[in-house]
Amino acid sequence: MDEVTEAATPRVVAPPAQFHSPSLTRSPLLSSDDRIETVSKTPKSSSPRPRFNITPIGSPIRRALNLTRLDPHDAWLPITESRNGNAFYAAFHTLCSGIGIQALVLPVAFTILGWAGGIISLIIAFIWQLYTLYLMVQLHESTETGLRYSRYLQLFSVTFGNGLSRLLAFFPILYLSAGTCVALIIIGGSTSKTFFKVVCGTNCNADYLTPIEWYLVFTCVAVVLAQLPNLNSIAGVSLIGAITAVGYCTLIWVISVVKGRLPGVSYDPVKPSAHIERAFDALNALGIVAFAFRGHNLVLEIQATMPSSEKHPSRVPMWRGVKFSYLVVAICLFPLAIGGYWAYGQKIPKNGGMLTALYAFHSRDTSQFLIGLTSLFVIINAVSSFQIYGMPMFDAIEACYTRRKKQACPWWLRVILRTVFSFLCFFVAVAIPFLGSVAGLVGGIALPVTFAYPCFMWLKIKKPKKYGVVWWVNWVLGVLGMGLSLAMIAAGVYVVTNTGVQASFFKPH
Repeated sequence: MDEVTEAATPRVVAPPAQFHSPSLTRSPLLSSDDRIETVSKTPKSSSPRPRFNITPIGSPIRRALNLTRLDPHDAWLPITESRNGNAFYAAFHTLCSGIGIQALVLPVAFTILGWAGGIISLIIAFIWQLYTLYLMVQLHESTETGLRYSRYLQLFSVTFGNGLSRLLAFFPILYLSAGTCVALIIIGGSTSKTFFKVVCGTNCNADYLTPIEWYLVFTCVAVVLAQLPNLNSIAGVSLIGAITAVGYCTLIWVISVVKGRLPGVSYDPVKPSAHIERAFDALNALGIVAFAFRGHNLVLEIQATMPSSEKHPSRVPMWRGVKFSYLVVAICLFPLAIGGYWAYGQKIPKNGGMLTALYAFHSRDTSQFLIGLTSLFVIINAVSSFQIYGMPMFDAIEACYTRRKKQACPWWLRVILRTVFSFLCFFVAVAIPFLGSVAGLVGGIALPVTFAYPCFMWLKIKKPKKYGVVWWVNWVLGVLGMGLSLAMIAAGVYVVTNTGVQASFFKPH
């Protein structure tokens, strides 16, 4: 019986020296039932094998059995094929994905919530999402099973099953990845036109290219960078994206504050006559605040690029990078929201927020160099962010090929797949250019990914003491997050249908 079992179970053979090799941790732990057998010499098998090693995240049981599970497919996918990341890479990726153009509409939420409500909601949202981010970092690897969960959907599926994963997590994750890429094309393309106008001045026609053509120019640049093979290879791109994000956020709020408040500015919150409208407007504003904090769908993927072992788990450098990056996020977002509302009050544009306000109110009394530099930073950050938000989609597309063909995706097919995905995003951006007008609604849909699901996954996997402090905290935050999500979705739908959205299909401005 034992001989039959051994014959039916595939074995991955590795020399003993590799178990503690520095390069050992660059390969993923897998969920297959492959067995590891140590031998004293190179195996005689002539069949080609993917090059991968193991990450010894131990437990007493596994140390006793000398067993480590591996998934050779992970060595072929862009998120996990390179595992030589570090805390610096984590900070670059987290900062690039954590600060985005959606933060520029935070003062719009203040017009509804007011000073007190806006500041309190911003502080609570920041602390809340930082706590759930900590949970995600801790859940990435299991010391009991030795598995590393390198993707958000993978962890959700393992915790709650494939059915609930497709029902509750698939669409929010899809939007936070592919939908963000679409929004970045819209922002990058429209800002490219503004940058061209500032640079050329009166010497050339800014309408030389149509908005669709500007979208196309941006997409072509993004496609070129999208050919970088894996998540670790775009660390430099993320660093540039992080620097430019900090740059344009700082420039916008500093220019707005230095120029002073607009004449006749008002800080009285918008209060519709009907109570239901007032409640829905407030929920829609909370959705805008929630949507300003994004990137949780990338945390596990970023951590998957790091080596990990029993003595040096990946959660340590990952959390170090996260703490630094979110300190910078706070330094950027809080002055942007507070300073922007102070400068513009109720006059803040609903679409575009601070960036539109800068162009509308200060394009003539501010140095054109600063206006152009701000626009250039926005464009560079959009191109950089496209890469990190597109990587999970590249990974998922290539995973379909590797599962079917049992081999790595060829370079030429990888180029084709990534190019097709990028131009599909371009098509959606042209078809639905008003996507940013429903930020509150989208914030409600994506809110559980950041504020609720991590709490429930922690309860399911870690099983804290029932009725203990940790148990209560996670249950309260999880239930509250789901409740707010449903309320924000209802409020977003109401606001969109009541106030109207200029649905200019295939007519980008």
